[in-house]
Amino acid sequence: MIRYAIQRFLGAIPTLLILIALAFIMIRVAPGGPFDAEKQLLPEIEANLRAAYHLDEPLVQQFGRYLYALIQGDFGPSFQYRDHTVTELIMDGFPVSLRLGGLAMLLALIVGVSLGTLAAFRQNTPTDYTVMGVAMTGISIPNFVMAPLMILLFAVYLKWLPAGGLGDGGIANLVLPVIALALPQIAYVARLTRGSMIEVLRSNFIRTASAQGLPMRTVIVQHALKPALLPVISYIGPATAAIITGSVVIEQIFGVPGLGRYFVQGALNRDYTLVMGVVVFYGVLIISFNFLVDLLYGWLDPRVKY
Repeated sequence: MIRYAIQRFLGAIPTLLILIALAFIMIRVAPGGPFDAEKQLLPEIEANLRAAYHLDEPLVQQFGRYLYALIQGDFGPSFQYRDHTVTELIMDGFPVSLRLGGLAMLLALIVGVSLGTLAAFRQNTPTDYTVMGVAMTGISIPNFVMAPLMILLFAVYLKWLPAGGLGDGGIANLVLPVIALALPQIAYVARLTRGSMIEVLRSNFIRTASAQGLPMRTVIVQHALKPALLPVISYIGPATAAIITGSVVIEQIFGVPGLGRYFVQGALNRDYTLVMGVVVFYGVLIISFNFLVDLLYGWLDPRVKY
């Protein structure tokens, strides 16, 4: 298992380096610069600013300097938030995004696995058709459409929940953004669980366990659930990273001060270091979650390691 983990870890390093290089090149070739929004800078002042941030150096030298700083855990200073480093901005917004994404993924797993298992046991019945129909609806309607509708219904008309913001950080402020983030994931997890559970229930070892007179609850929990969750586990790695890092739209709609606002503002202001820092941070998250899923998958199914 240790050798398998080391191989997977070493395989992730080139992926991260390619990601950093592509992001570095793309943001440099994009039109505009970090000082274009300044009002009528004198040429010598702009030259001094570019020299202070090493933007007057060749791209290869800038990239080498950035990699060297990155190895030391330094994302560099922000061009627009002059009193903050990129690391400080990321650490300020990421806990909020992590909380939203983590709660949304937990909700998606609990509800999605339950609905998928129920649909598998009621295959080709009205219950199955209803669950899969709702799942298809959840996949088809994007969360940036559902979020305003939820605000309109639960915040404006019914006045049950706040329309946006975190307020004092209470549960009421988290309900709508968490549900809006979780809805598409619930649909995907339910469909994956249903298909996998149907296949597992037709296996010989499940028939043997049922023939021995074991209660159906025991058959599901102790025998069927573990192999049925293998496709779900493969999905939740990148899905968890995506739901944490992809909450930009939801954060904007609900006015949540997460990491997404810094990414949007950094892109609009051509804040090179801020955009690079967020992209690299997101990339590390996605690679890390995929790495953990690989290890978990290898533990659940030892054949993977071979």
